Amino acid sequence: MKLFSGASVAGRKVLITGAARGIGAALARQLHAHGAEVALLGLEAELLAEVASECGDAPWRYCDVGDAEQVDRVVQTLVDELGGLDVVVANAGVARQLPLIGGDPTVMEQTLAVNVLGVYYTVRAAGPHISHSNGYALLVSSLAAAVNLPLVGAYSASKAAVAVLGNTLRIEVAHTGAKVGIAYFAELDTDMTSRGFGTDAARAALGRSAVSGVAPLAPAIDAVERAIAQRRHRVVSPWWVGFALAFRPIAQRLVGLSFRRGVRRALEIARTEEAPFTTDQPDRPNPMERPA
Repeated sequence: MKLFSGASVAGRKVLITGAARGIGAALARQLHAHGAEVALLGLEAELLAEVASECGDAPWRYCDVGDAEQVDRVVQTLVDELGGLDVVVANAGVARQLPLIGGDPTVMEQTLAVNVLGVYYTVRAAGPHISHSNGYALLVSSLAAAVNLPLVGAYSASKAAVAVLGNTLRIEVAHTGAKVGIAYFAELDTDMTSRGFGTDAARAALGRSAVSGVAPLAPAIDAVERAIAQRRHRVVSPWWVGFALAFRPIAQRLVGLSFRRGVRRALEIARTEEAPFTTDQPDRPNPMERPA
């Protein structure tokens, strides 16, 4: 078994979901630049091909993480092409605003299909390959898992579930020597932030375009790289997210107070506003639907 330095990602074989844009693409480029071998999967084939080309013609595949059979097949194919696997980064995710009362229930269903089932399918498929003494899984959650805002209940619920999956997986793979980390990010400078939360309804609720201010992406990618190199249990970005997690009840109370004025109007706007998912979604059966 190959042993790695705790301070470097060089030589690691890393599978990244949601690698066409944002966190996934930036992470793939940086890990490749620092000596890791990466494999990429996602929905946007042209963008994936570009990222893969920038990563030394890394192996990549189109894959809908909400489809268990696709995930099983694609993960096995990419692991074979890499010649093994040390790290899986379950990063793929979507967001779309949703008023819990009067909103479109398919938003909740599709969000859970990608952000929860997609993460589960990913770690289920990659888990056997990273269950060794150098193995590591990083599940990308969010500050929204702990501090919950209006209009993003679907996203927040899904990211809270990701944290639960990560905590459970950590215990279940500990005997193999593998470790599991959970990433908690605030609003980063990515398409997800601009497309998912830059809506008329969000601006009506906030009085501005972001809750905490959009943070640069680079420090988050650096933090993720360190987490992979050292197989850390948790990674946060920006730095203050750790304090928000530690003082969640206080943070939630402050959020509740700060949104008292604009929420009614925001909900009215959101019920009719045409706000897309942050990534266009393929047609897929609803896994929670049962025949009558």
